[in-house]
Amino acid sequence: MDKPRAPRNTGYLDPQAGSLEPQVGYPGSHAGYPVPPADYPVADQSSIPVSDQPEHTQPGEPAGVPWMPAPPRPLNCPPGLEYLTQIDQVLIHQEVKLLKVLLDFQSKNKYEIKNSFGQKIFLAVEDTDCCTRNCWEALRPFTLRILDNTGREVITLERPLRCTSCCFPCCLQKIEVQAPPGVPIGYITQTWHPFLPKFKIQNEKEEDVLKICGPFFVCNCFGDVDFEIKSLDEQNVVGKIAKQWTGLYREAFSDADNFGIQFPVDLDVKMKAVVLGACFLIDFMFFENCGGLEPIIGVW
Repeated sequence: MDKPRAPRNTGYLDPQAGSLEPQVGYPGSHAGYPVPPADYPVADQSSIPVSDQPEHTQPGEPAGVPWMPAPPRPLNCPPGLEYLTQIDQVLIHQEVKLLKVLLDFQSKNKYEIKNSFGQKIFLAVEDTDCCTRNCWEALRPFTLRILDNTGREVITLERPLRCTSCCFPCCLQKIEVQAPPGVPIGYITQTWHPFLPKFKIQNEKEEDVLKICGPFFVCNCFGDVDFEIKSLDEQNVVGKIAKQWTGLYREAFSDADNFGIQFPVDLDVKMKAVVLGACFLIDFMFFENCGGLEPIIGVW
């Protein structure tokens, strides 16, 4: 008699588990998107790995790194964002560059974006020139291209050159999030505050949806740094972006960072993508230099 097979780890939430309660405190929560009809045009997913293909790598990548299986794309969901529909946690790991460690030379940032099971969802690659990176460093404008497992660009982040000083409250940090590339779906805008780093999550119409509030003392010394995701009235915490402590040696000699993102599982998938973009803005503003070991206290 054959032994029953253990359930396979697909990287998705089990709707029967009941371990996640819908969050409250944010407008327009979505319990889920309807499955498109049979004749609804969707992207060709023949090259996307399914659950029977536990591993898939792009050319030049190390073998053995599993990718998250592609779920069906819901109606009105931008192509590629279907990976975010059924998850409430994202892990971001920045690649360590030897050139940065040895020579303090700014090279292009590259990140792996994973689900809570360690399966890769996306790759994020910075698109800037050498002069911009080394002249402006952490303040630099950039285009960040987020790719799926086939190399298709599914999300584009555009950061213009702006200030971070309290002397210029009308020209603070901002990122535009596009999905697919060229189609804005939301914005992250820095909010002036005398003591705290604050941001607004906005939809494609630049209407406020959520807020992000960071700590007064931004320093990644021997512990995580949490930026809370809050409702518009700031009375409910619905998630967080956490800069994770990775050890003294790595933090001291590298600016390669690890982040964890938590958001409501039923949050609009476009807003999940915008929260993802907020994490990259926070990384550049506070942790791109010195890995966050240098304490930052100031007027935001």
